[in-house]
Amino acid sequence: MKKNKIQDLVLKRTCDRISHKLLIMSGKGGVGKSSVAACLALALADRRFRVGLLDVDLHGPSIAGIMGLSGPLQMTEDRFALPRQTANGLKVLSMQFLLGTADRPVIWRGPAKTAAIRQFMADVQWGDLDYLLIDSPPGTGDEPLAVARNIAGARAVIVTTPQQVALDDVKRSIRFCRTVSMPILGMIENMGPFACPFCGRPLEIFKSGGGRLLAKEEGIEFFGSLPFDPKFVEACDAGRLSAGASAGRDFTEALEACIDRVVELTKNA
Repeated sequence: MKKNKIQDLVLKRTCDRISHKLLIMSGKGGVGKSSVAACLALALADRRFRVGLLDVDLHGPSIAGIMGLSGPLQMTEDRFALPRQTANGLKVLSMQFLLGTADRPVIWRGPAKTAAIRQFMADVQWGDLDYLLIDSPPGTGDEPLAVARNIAGARAVIVTTPQQVALDDVKRSIRFCRTVSMPILGMIENMGPFACPFCGRPLEIFKSGGGRLLAKEEGIEFFGSLPFDPKFVEACDAGRLSAGASAGRDFTEALEACIDRVVELTKNA
């Protein structure tokens, strides 16, 4: 049997052991997609779900830094890689674990990236999972396409911010999902309005409500808007998110509402 055929069988067996595969994607960079993916994964793990977080942003992996994880991967006796784990049991795999230094570039074309993503699934001991969250680079290039074609049952969660330029790019992500027949589970708006720390009045970095309106126009479930939170940004930059670094109450409540919708929409699927 050819090597690719064997890998196909292993890949299918791996996917069959994972109940829900969620591709976290965005139309453009800078919307906080990776930090949202990390938050969702940690929050699901805190609810005692079995959760994995796979970073397929091969050129700019950031999940390891956000989670405060470093060092090489360990291997089993039968040569499967073991994901790193956080204190609450979240399993994490990132290209960063294979690079050694944070500034080492990955100079690969499409076929090499597709092969790597297949290996991240087939050659890694994920075990039985309730959720696998897959953090992809922004846009509609090789990595999300490789997920759509190789990870059976994957569904998209689209992250945006309220400003118009981000929403225009999100429409491309929506068209991408529909073109490759990947169901869209829902949309999350990040960096939404937040309470002024002095007077409590709502402040807007961007316009508000754009994500909700776009989701309604496109017939997509809108999970909610996460307010901009400096504490959350600081925790991600410092790699303290996995240590339970606190965000403000408004952010935490909005995140929990998003998780409620994710769980509700997947519990019977």
